[in-house]
Amino acid sequence: MMVRPNQTKTFTLEKLLHNKSSTLQNKTLTLEYTENPVWYAVQALPYLMEFPYECSEQTFNRYFANSLASSLVKRLPVVQQVFERWKQTDSKELLSNLEKNQELKSVLIEETPWLRDTQNESEQKKRIALLFDLNKMSYELQLNLNKLKEMQLADGSFPWFTGLRSDRYITQYILAGIGQLDAAKVSDNQNSALKNISDKALNYLDQELIKPEHTVFTGKKLVPDNLSPIEIYGWYARSYFAEKPMNAALTAVWKKYQQKAILEFPQQSVYEKGLIALTFQHFKLIKEAQQIVKSLMETAQQSEEMGMYWPNNQPGCFWYQNPVETQSLLIELFSAAGKTKEVEEMKIWLLRNKQTNNWKTTKATAQACYALLLRGENWLSSTGKTELFLGGENLQKLKPDLQQEAGTGYLKTSWQNEQIKPEFGKVEAKNQSKTISWGALYWQYLEKLDKISSAENSISLERKYFIRSKNNTGEILVAVDQNHQPKVGDLLKIVVYLKADRDFEYVHLKDMRPAGTEPVEVLSGYKFQDGLLYYQVTKDVATNFFISYLPKGNYVFEYGLRVAQAGNFSTGISSVQSMYAPEFGAHSAGNRITTTN
Repeated sequence: MMVRPNQTKTFTLEKLLHNKSSTLQNKTLTLEYTENPVWYAVQALPYLMEFPYECSEQTFNRYFANSLASSLVKRLPVVQQVFERWKQTDSKELLSNLEKNQELKSVLIEETPWLRDTQNESEQKKRIALLFDLNKMSYELQLNLNKLKEMQLADGSFPWFTGLRSDRYITQYILAGIGQLDAAKVSDNQNSALKNISDKALNYLDQELIKPEHTVFTGKKLVPDNLSPIEIYGWYARSYFAEKPMNAALTAVWKKYQQKAILEFPQQSVYEKGLIALTFQHFKLIKEAQQIVKSLMETAQQSEEMGMYWPNNQPGCFWYQNPVETQSLLIELFSAAGKTKEVEEMKIWLLRNKQTNNWKTTKATAQACYALLLRGENWLSSTGKTELFLGGENLQKLKPDLQQEAGTGYLKTSWQNEQIKPEFGKVEAKNQSKTISWGALYWQYLEKLDKISSAENSISLERKYFIRSKNNTGEILVAVDQNHQPKVGDLLKIVVYLKADRDFEYVHLKDMRPAGTEPVEVLSGYKFQDGLLYYQVTKDVATNFFISYLPKGNYVFEYGLRVAQAGNFSTGISSVQSMYAPEFGAHSAGNRITTTN
């Protein structure tokens, strides 16, 4: 369930509302709801503050996060108040998403490969109030600034780690980050140490930008290369300091870059288009920047559920191929271009991404927090409430003692067995705030496996059984149906088709098997198929697939069974669930299979 600002929506569990099964037994109905999920971005800041490695980029991001947090605490008193309440109540909201709602998940977190991820995220969240103490933040700011100063090389550049050579990308990243903080009026621009660091890095960058163009060998001759990501990012970092004068040589290179960028931007990625447009915006080339913004708007998609996003914003193995960083950059661009409505739509996608994903890197987390907390409407200070109704009855009347978490407004409540009424399958949410809100309704029940019908929510499943046999041309697959029934000793291929309409992390797929069959593969291990890496585990009654990262798309999972007994057996169901956001899940319909001697 997702409700936009000042919107009223109704959600239904049709099978609960119209249940006619005489064998179904209600077990639990659970409602959870978050009024202001932007606070999840605040809870991500400790990841930056405490990342254990002492490379230049992560040292700077500790400075970046402390600057951001310090500014929030000073500007918004409500932030400090919420932190104090979290510290005093030992809030369950500070648990990792992987650790929450264990009773609603298809497998215990201890039985997955992700227990360590759970513990790390929970520990970071639980220390949040301590990390946001103003005195501690002031100390950390100075400490990390001193470390950056020590890491900076004589030519003004930064290495990745101390002892390594100059790294142009890392230097540009740090310089751009300082520029971002200054542009958002977050950094202490009177700090002479910070100014000295940025001045030295800027001198280094200017020299790098003046260097002769890279060339590529075409097979016949050396020719000037097209715009490279490092060059585009370099001018983006330089643009935050547009007021700093350029010498004649750099000015000439800048004019040539303008011409190339205007000519070549249509061929660049979404991220690189954003970098070029922001560069033009900072250098007051407004017409050129607007041309790129217009192009980006033409290729964007918008949906009620996901807001505004770019379908071709896909992950890759290079630093310029991170969807979260790209979306954050484009929020910064559209904010600078005065596209207020679009900025709010783009923030929805970023927050929805956080709902189903753990922002893995310090860079992605830093940029996402910057975009969500400092761009567009100030969602943190939103005071509006969401009224919830079940079966037409106000939730506050149904549960008068129900408490909500500070900040997020998170609540969770349950009904058991005979307390569950069919009309509770209808939920109405009236969002009276200026932020999106979201929640979920979980219905757990007992029913004969072969009477369960399929259900889906952003993920869908379909399962098919095939008999494996051979002819003169090789192996053939025959679909199991009334005319083709497997015999004892036959090999079966089970094919599960999975479709996801968005990116997910920490996904558990469980496929139950008929009682009269035995698994062909019994050893657990990692597998790689169709570009997807997953961990496969065979248990007594089901085969499990643990998928750390599931990109949007269509996938096929296959495994083998051998028919061991004759009879008529329930196939059970195939189910899938996001362990990070269990409200996203699906299951196939139950069925029966007949095997013969």
